[in-house]
Amino acid sequence: MAEMKGGGGVNTWADELASLMEDSGIRYTGEPIDMTAPPPPPPIFAATGIMGSETEMERERESLKEQVTGFLKSWGEMVVDLGKGCKDIVTQSNLVTEDSFIVRKFGKPMAKASARLKFLNEFLPEDRDPALAWPVILFVFVLALAALSINSTDDSLVPSVKKMRVHPPSANRIPLPDGRHMAYLEQGVPADRARFSVIVPHSFLSSRLAGIPGVKTSLLQEFGVRLITYDLPGFGESDPHAIRNLNSSAMDMLYLADAVGVNGKFWVLSYSSGSMHSWAALRYIPDRIAGAGMFAPLINPYEPSMTKEEMRRTWDQWSSRRKLLYFLARKFPKFLAYFYHRSFLSGNHGQIDKWMSQSLGKKDEILIKEPMFEEFWHRDVEESIRQGSTKSFIEEAVLQVSNWGFSIADLQVQRKCQRNGFLLWLWSMYSQAECELVGFLGPIHIWQVCEM
Repeated sequence: MAEMKGGGGVNTWADELASLMEDSGIRYTGEPIDMTAPPPPPPIFAATGIMGSETEMERERESLKEQVTGFLKSWGEMVVDLGKGCKDIVTQSNLVTEDSFIVRKFGKPMAKASARLKFLNEFLPEDRDPALAWPVILFVFVLALAALSINSTDDSLVPSVKKMRVHPPSANRIPLPDGRHMAYLEQGVPADRARFSVIVPHSFLSSRLAGIPGVKTSLLQEFGVRLITYDLPGFGESDPHAIRNLNSSAMDMLYLADAVGVNGKFWVLSYSSGSMHSWAALRYIPDRIAGAGMFAPLINPYEPSMTKEEMRRTWDQWSSRRKLLYFLARKFPKFLAYFYHRSFLSGNHGQIDKWMSQSLGKKDEILIKEPMFEEFWHRDVEESIRQGSTKSFIEEAVLQVSNWGFSIADLQVQRKCQRNGFLLWLWSMYSQAECELVGFLGPIHIWQVCEM
């Protein structure tokens, strides 16, 4: 201990503390300190003291650069060593011998690919083994891309995702004979002033709020139109229907017309897949239909009356995703729930063309970007998915591709004569047979636009 303390003397606690600090030249002699005396002048520090703080900061920065550079070099050497170790392990484990499964399965394709890319080895230093250098280069390249993608992300360029909102119930509802309730919305003139009553079944991923997009109430009043829209079963505020088909869809429309006081005949107006319910009304309740108007109406993509050429031209116009959804709806409808939960039932708003698997024209692309349309579209979708279940959407998709129970050709006006049996046929040869017109006798207006 005497040797370590130097000279065999015993150090006091003040000497021990001073030995741990930089020598400032100030010594405490044990004399009392006069608090009234003026303070001693500040000590003069060397270049390594406070006056040299800027130099120290520069040295610290240089030291940090050296540390980072050294870390990267060490990390690269470790990766190279790791590659060598993996190569030794593979070599010693006999995984790449000529008789191994890997070589027999992938040897020839890898040899062909290696021969084609052999010219890239010319860019490597002569002392580098390509088998070790290229994996390291590839790994570093992927790491650099990941870093760039993270650092270059600009929050101002990322569009904000709008969340779905749940709105309080606001619809008028009527009871149906089977105990269900149907939600509906009226626009235009009241029943006692109506010259035309129009009922609108909405399309897929829509609701009673859609109606006729953009139509003004003043226009409906000018022409005396009473516009009635309603939610399909399971959509919006309408109760689901356990057994849905197009016949029940037409009867729902009839019950709605009677419940809201539509006297006589009424028109049906629809768009896209909503036209499926208009076709059903023309087929099952033709006596109450004055006429029909359809915009880009849907037909059954598996309609048996279509020729092979007609079916081919119909399917060629659709995207691959839409073809897949039609196939799943016909063969494996339960799988549709996966796609619905990832799109309009995800809780976030999205683009209409992606959700509906449709390719839009230039004019439509401009239209859907307008704030007014976006607000209308978001509100309509929020109302459509109010119940949060995929069941009604799957049922609607299945109805589109299943057997409708009738063909659109049956609605065509044609003359049908009673000639059943040989005697009736023989009698019709010498007399005028009793014939009648069948099909839908009223007007059907179809607007189909193809943008060039």
